[in-house]
Amino acid sequence: MGSERQDRMKALGTRLRGLRTEAGLTGATLAQLAGVGQPTVSKVETGRMVPSVDVLGRLSRALGLDETTTREVRDLLSAVEAAQHATQATGAETALGGALDEAVRSAQLVRSFQCVVLPAVLQSAEYARHVFDSAPDATPEGVGRAVAARIERQSLLYEPGREWVFVLTEGVLRTWPGSPSLMLAQLDRLLAVESLSTVRLGVIPWRRAVPVMPRHGFSLCDREAVVVETFRGERVLEHSSDVTSYEGTFSRFEEAATFGPDVRELLLQVMKDFRALGDDSTTR
Repeated sequence: MGSERQDRMKALGTRLRGLRTEAGLTGATLAQLAGVGQPTVSKVETGRMVPSVDVLGRLSRALGLDETTTREVRDLLSAVEAAQHATQATGAETALGGALDEAVRSAQLVRSFQCVVLPAVLQSAEYARHVFDSAPDATPEGVGRAVAARIERQSLLYEPGREWVFVLTEGVLRTWPGSPSLMLAQLDRLLAVESLSTVRLGVIPWRRAVPVMPRHGFSLCDREAVVVETFRGERVLEHSSDVTSYEGTFSRFEEAATFGPDVRELLLQVMKDFRALGDDSTTR
C-alpha cells in the first residue's frame, strides 16, 4: 500500500512538472508566483512531498490552469490522500510517525522542539516501541514495523551535509516509559548523539523559566514545513506564515536552552537520578 501511495505521488508530481514546462516556467519562477519555496516545488514534482490543498491551489493558480485541469490535479491529490488513508489502516507506523519520518528524510536542516517526548530520530528502539504502542489501533505487527523503520531512518543523523538542532525541556528527560533501565540506555544514546558534528542538542533546565508556554512538540523541516505531533497523528503545515511563526517560536526556545558541556552534565545527573530509582520502579 505504501508503494501505491508513492506511485500516486509521482504521478501527481510528473503531471505538475509537465504543466510547468508547458507554461514555460522554471521551478524558481513558479515558486515565486505561487508564494512557496523552490524546494517545495522540486519535492512535489519529484514525488517526495505531498502538497497541501492550499499549496496545490497556489501552484494551480500560478500555472494559470483552466477549470478542467485544476480538477484533474485535485483528483490526483485525492488519489494520494486515499492511498495514505488506506495505509494508515494497516498499522501504527503510519498513524504515528510516518509524516514526520518522511519530511525528515528529505530535509537538510531539521529543528525540533519537544516538551514531553524525545524527537523521533533520537529514540532508542525500546523507547520508540512505547511511543508506537500508545498510538490508536496499534497492533504488535504494526508496532514492530514502525520501530524498525524509525531506527533505520536514524542513519540520517550521520549523513554529511545535514544539520540537526534539538531543543528539549528537562521534563522530556524525566518523562519515562517502561523502566529506569530503559531510560538509562536512552540517555546514554543522547550522550553519544550530542557529540556528533552534525547535531546540536539543547535542554531548557527546569530551573529556568520557558520563554513561551509549550503547547506541543513540533519539527521544522528546512524552511518549508512544520510537523506538529498529536495523540492521533501529525499535522503538516506548509503555509509560509505558519513556518515563519514556528521558526520564531523555536528561536525563543533555543535561546533559553543550554548546550555543550552543560547539557552533558545535565544528562549525567538525570542518569544518576534514574539509577537511584532502581529497576523496581516500573510503569504502573
